[in-house]
Amino acid sequence: MSGTGVTATALVVQNVSGGGPGRWAAWLTERGVTVRVVRAHEGAPLPDRLEDSALVVLGGAFLPDDDVRAPWLPAVRALLRQALAERTPVFGICLGGQMLAHVAGGEVRGHHGPPEFGSTRLDLRPEASDDPLFHGLPAHVSAIENHVDAITALPAGAHWLVRSEHCPYQAFRIGSAAWGVQFHPENTAERIRGWNSDRLHRNGAPTPQTLHARALRDEPAATETWRTVAHRFADIVTGTARKPGP
Repeated sequence: MSGTGVTATALVVQNVSGGGPGRWAAWLTERGVTVRVVRAHEGAPLPDRLEDSALVVLGGAFLPDDDVRAPWLPAVRALLRQALAERTPVFGICLGGQMLAHVAGGEVRGHHGPPEFGSTRLDLRPEASDDPLFHGLPAHVSAIENHVDAITALPAGAHWLVRSEHCPYQAFRIGSAAWGVQFHPENTAERIRGWNSDRLHRNGAPTPQTLHARALRDEPAATETWRTVAHRFADIVTGTARKPGP
């Protein structure tokens, strides 16, 4: 609930089955943001215009302009463009982050660079120190990755926040209220159990069992970090956020 007594809502776009908002939904709800999930991959219609307080775009095994396999993507891109133009808070995860970079003038390439799967070390860059979501986080954090495509160039003027050893553009901000991440802060280690073993093998990755064990080890610290980020995003949506500072 915001200070004006108006309920804040976040439109969450789901692009694949099994790719829901996970723990992100509960974390936003904890801070007064009602989550409205649209399962676009099942044919649920997306609005022509964004009337919600925020937009969250989740992951999926597509490129940002893969309109043949995912015919709802033009509508998602239109919502992202509107949100950027109107400075509506945005959080894009994996494909969602790639789409944010794409519509703002960045570059995304398929099957680019070493794939990343499972719990992965991330390094915060100096620009993260005054970012509304990432300030004050540990210099080295972990998150679950699941991608073979990657952002290869950020949009002009984007704030580059986080990198990993094999994928430079792990998190970025456009303007004052739009964030994209390559990793999956919404996922827990448990979700890895259902990953496709053949796909992992084709990409030279360990088994789901091995990846699950590693993610489970890293989960307590990762949970604390990404809950903090989700809460800060929710506070921006509700208008109760504090500016980063000492």
